[in-house]
Amino acid sequence: MSIFLNAASKVIVQGMTGSEGQKHTRRMLASGTTIVGGVNARKAGTTVDFDGEQQPVFGTVSEAVAETGADVSVVFVPPAFTKDAVLEAIEAGIGLVVVITEGVPVHDTAVFFAAAEASGTTRIVGPNCPGVITPGESNTGIIPANIAGKGSIGLVSKSGTLTYQLMYELRDIGFTTAVGIGGDPIIGTTHIDCLRAFEADPETVAIIMVGEIGGDAEERAADFITEHVTKPVVGYVAGFTAPEGKTMGHAGAIVSGSSGTAEAKKSALEAAGVRVGKTPSETAQLMRDVIESMS
Repeated sequence: MSIFLNAASKVIVQGMTGSEGQKHTRRMLASGTTIVGGVNARKAGTTVDFDGEQQPVFGTVSEAVAETGADVSVVFVPPAFTKDAVLEAIEAGIGLVVVITEGVPVHDTAVFFAAAEASGTTRIVGPNCPGVITPGESNTGIIPANIAGKGSIGLVSKSGTLTYQLMYELRDIGFTTAVGIGGDPIIGTTHIDCLRAFEADPETVAIIMVGEIGGDAEERAADFITEHVTKPVVGYVAGFTAPEGKTMGHAGAIVSGSSGTAEAKKSALEAAGVRVGKTPSETAQLMRDVIESMS
């Protein structure tokens, strides 16, 4: 089992013909992802060679869905065109849209997030995220596929770098799915969405939740854990050493007074029964202890 993504997922890449799209499509293919084509209106009808494998380029997402049965799209288009690309995927009925693009205007994200909600069929992950990986089955985005194998931990993280570090440190145990949700002020999939899905996934036995300073997403997640999550959760909050009053990292990492600080988030999570590490390595060790106590 997994959440959001599995071996049966058929993936298209919006922006596959660009340099980033080509580079990461090649990496996704090498990790076993079932990619069925790309989308670029200007290059419709052509193909792109990936180490001897020809990937077709479609003019629209709807054409790609009709021809291939695609149900996942990974978006590698510039920020100015991201809104239209995501709206096109929603209109085509794509079930999961993973938006890698950084620098998407918040208003644009609000527009396509509202459209996805209204559709009732499309889940957005991102924007400004590393993607989703179900090791050994499918990898959508820029997460290195060789840093961890299949296992029993679920991971949801605002930080791409910390996603990679925790996957690597716990590579011997492995993961059901890792979801990099992104750190923008508006994102399509939240900590709570992933916690709910991991709680329902029978193969996920424990969950790592990585947050960061700013906003109240982690406090809301703590409330959700208290009420709805029975599996052990280990947490980490990036930003314990951030200087007060200085904007740090992601656009969503804005601290106002005591609200949104790492300590405030740590306290909320611990009150919900979450074991919170002070460093990523300590967090990995806490999860290792949880897994060992369950065996």
